[in-house]
Amino acid sequence: MAFNAGKHSAMSWTGEECAMEKALSSCRACPGKDSILSFFYVPASFCPYLNMISGSLYETSNLERGGNNRKKIEEFSRSSREKLVQSKNKMFSKFTSILQHAVEALAPSLPLQEDFVYHWKGITHYYIETSDDKAPVTDTNIPSHLEQMLDILTQEEAERESGETGPCMEYLLHHKILETLYTLGKADCPPGMKQQVLTFYTKLLAHIRQPLLPHINVHRPVQKLIRLCGEVLAAPTENEEIQFLCIVCAKLKQDPYLVNFFLENKSKRPEVKSSAAAEGGKESVLAPDTGQSQADHPGEPQAAAAAATSSPAANNNNTNNYNLVTSLLNLTKSPDGRIVVKACEGLMLLVSLPEPAAAKCLTENTELCELLTDRLVSFYKALPPSMDPLDIETVESVNWGLDVYNLKEDAAVFTGKRALISFLSWLDYCDQLIKEAQKSAAAVMAKAVRERFFVSVMEPQLMQTSEVGILTSTALLNRIIRQVTSEALLQEIVYFLLGEDKEAETPATIAQNPLRHRLIEHCDHLSDEISIMTLRLFEQLIQKPNQHILHSLVLRNLEERNYLENKPQEEREEREPLENGQPHDAVDLEEDPLFGDDLSPDSRLSGSDWLGSSPQHSPDHSKSDGKTEVHKIVNSFLCLVPDEAKSSYHVEGTGYDTYLRDAHRQFRDFCGVCQRWDWRGSPKPLEKCNLDMPFFEGHFLKVLFDRMGRILDQPYDVNLQVTAVLSKLSLLPHPHLHEYLLDPYISLAPGCRSLFSVIVRVVGDLMLRIHRIPDFTPKLLLVRKRLLGLEPEGVTYVLTDGISHLSFELTSETPSLSLFLSSQRGPQYAAGRCHCA
Repeated sequence: MAFNAGKHSAMSWTGEECAMEKALSSCRACPGKDSILSFFYVPASFCPYLNMISGSLYETSNLERGGNNRKKIEEFSRSSREKLVQSKNKMFSKFTSILQHAVEALAPSLPLQEDFVYHWKGITHYYIETSDDKAPVTDTNIPSHLEQMLDILTQEEAERESGETGPCMEYLLHHKILETLYTLGKADCPPGMKQQVLTFYTKLLAHIRQPLLPHINVHRPVQKLIRLCGEVLAAPTENEEIQFLCIVCAKLKQDPYLVNFFLENKSKRPEVKSSAAAEGGKESVLAPDTGQSQADHPGEPQAAAAAATSSPAANNNNTNNYNLVTSLLNLTKSPDGRIVVKACEGLMLLVSLPEPAAAKCLTENTELCELLTDRLVSFYKALPPSMDPLDIETVESVNWGLDVYNLKEDAAVFTGKRALISFLSWLDYCDQLIKEAQKSAAAVMAKAVRERFFVSVMEPQLMQTSEVGILTSTALLNRIIRQVTSEALLQEIVYFLLGEDKEAETPATIAQNPLRHRLIEHCDHLSDEISIMTLRLFEQLIQKPNQHILHSLVLRNLEERNYLENKPQEEREEREPLENGQPHDAVDLEEDPLFGDDLSPDSRLSGSDWLGSSPQHSPDHSKSDGKTEVHKIVNSFLCLVPDEAKSSYHVEGTGYDTYLRDAHRQFRDFCGVCQRWDWRGSPKPLEKCNLDMPFFEGHFLKVLFDRMGRILDQPYDVNLQVTAVLSKLSLLPHPHLHEYLLDPYISLAPGCRSLFSVIVRVVGDLMLRIHRIPDFTPKLLLVRKRLLGLEPEGVTYVLTDGISHLSFELTSETPSLSLFLSSQRGPQYAAGRCHCA
């Protein structure tokens, strides 16, 4: 462009004017220049600089008219001139961009490689020729050149066979273009270049199907660019940073072995070798500056120091650094919730990689465990000190990243709802992260949650003496257990609550685990609310798919079957028939004529016949279908309640047939949970059992039996929860458990009690109390209808509530479950599983 040197010095041109000159030079060389130049029509009065362009295009001298325009411009104020200059810069940028696209559209197409090289040199020439490094990158042609380079690479791959590298891609790899772009992005020159580089990397990895990360000239600059992400909190490039990191995580998920390229050896980095890094190395490398002072997070340095001393990485020479995880961890602190969710998704992809080295580095050399636990603790401490257990139990299910904030509505429902949802949401993320994680990494993260959250925070809450605090913390623990689905985290919660002991309990050892002892004692607390909530907690535990729960609470005490009387079979048979034909081990039934017919020697099932042998081997099994055995055991429970205490027959729709469908569902669910456990199918042979060892039912069953023995004196809600727990235990398909809980015919060892013997004593007390209540049967029927919602609420008595519940359990639930189980698993199995309520 031949301007008059006296009026327009080329040395004073801006970058836009230089770019315009280059574009116009291309126009002059283009065969279709006339159509190009005629395409653009801009009034000359719009800007004096357009006069220079038009004068050059048509080789006319319009500078004099431009001078008149300059005189008019000088009349404007200083602020008006600044605005005009800004509009000129924008106009030049848009005009040159449009002109360049027009040239490319009308000019003859070049080979892809030449076109690719042209665009790359267009970027490099900018840095050679420009003198204004403060102009934003959007005012240059760099974004356009980068976009054209991506389009060329995508087109080249589409035109070639799968897996074949084209000349443009080879040029990019050979000339280390990504390295150069990383350098430009790190310097952020011109301003906004880092954003453009991140976008280019992201689109390149996303659009190119062939594997690029194995190339050293790709994964090395990618690794360097990863270190730039998350350096500053709330940076203007956060959105581009998280998109770049997530596409890298997605590529690693597709080819997990590639993660080894991103486990950087810190000993090779010069900045880590310095003395300053040696003193504060872990904090400086793993926690880049996020814009927050240490005062904002006073607990984090102590937590990091504790992790450093307890982590295996402090005792070995593992020097791998997982910068990808570190950058994602930094972005989880962003004030933008969308960035946080994306960063959490990226972490979930990384923890699921099966590479052992990556899993080890993830848990030992990053602050992932600290992030999970510290945030969980902070959310828990933000909860109100007291909350209604019903609110905790009924709050809607929460999925991490999907909860919607509405502070006014949440506060209107109940105080603390927003804090509770935030806590449960982050708990759900921790649970899902551990569930998806590689096995060894999942174990480490779950153990960290146990030590840093459950032991440090929740245990003091559960051990406190304030009834309000106990009730709230127990309700929260119940909700936590209900929500957790990951096997590793559930295992650590169970160890936290019940301990890891597997030996049988004794009365002297039940207090060895203070938390376990306290929780079981809370099942028999003076406060009915605490008792009910703790019983719900154990009911929830029993339903979880964890074998150690049942072993710790019940099964380890029944393993040796020492609840059976240790006498030879011949001796027991010799002295079995006694007065009135009653067996020797019948529990207080010989005084009640209601039980005489059903407990004759002919109808009695021995302990060995109850589950172990087939029908044809026992003379007691008169029918091959097993119905006789089922009916005998069902009737043994049905006849416990006297006729005047039965109310279910007077209320339509409350018989046992109503509960058949529910029995089917419960039994199917429990069988599905227990089928993968190594439970025996038949009782352990007596000759292999240590029957001389004193029997102790265990602390848990002791408290349940004590509660069951006071069923006539307790509120209905307490009785309902006690029988619900016993029902869950009875449904578990373990032969020893069914033998001990459900078989009314076993010979109990001296001093032992079973569920049947406890109920017998309750019925004996019931018979004495019935005659003291006038009009007992109508009152009992009224209570039954009120409990079923068939009558309005009114004054009731604890005794009638207890009798109604006892009658309901023994005349409705038991027969329904018995008949269903007999039809599902055959005669012996059904006989042993008849009473599941």
